[in-house]
Amino acid sequence: MALKDRIKRDTADAMRAKNAPRLSALRMLSAAIQRREVDERITLDDSQVMAAIEKLIKQSRESIEQYEKGARVDLADKERADVAVWQAYLPQPLTDAEIDALIADAITTIGAASIKDMGKVMGALKPKLQGRADMGQVGAKIKSRLGA
Repeated sequence: MALKDRIKRDTADAMRAKNAPRLSALRMLSAAIQRREVDERITLDDSQVMAAIEKLIKQSRESIEQYEKGARVDLADKERADVAVWQAYLPQPLTDAEIDALIADAITTIGAASIKDMGKVMGALKPKLQGRADMGQVGAKIKSRLGA
């Protein structure tokens, strides 16, 4: 089943169960997916839907930080609950050891020798790590490996 279809089905289930917090999070996710489809005039496939989910999660994590700085624990908790709902649609995250092994393999395969090759390494890793690792942290690990 396509990821978009699963989200639609889960939204209907949350509506029937009168689970307002989950329904709100799923509607926000559906709106983000639809907004991207309308803006780009395309139909998103599963990898693009995962990218939209990751973007929402990243935005929510930034909001959580701001809410905590502003002593708004209630809003931070709501954002955390939304993130928990959205993460269920992403694949299982990789461990640090698995990420390090993939980075080492990509560097060897590409023959990367300096920081100039970082884009090539990231390009090779992105499809493998999409939705399974924080690409910002992966980029930092690649930089340290390539000696930046």
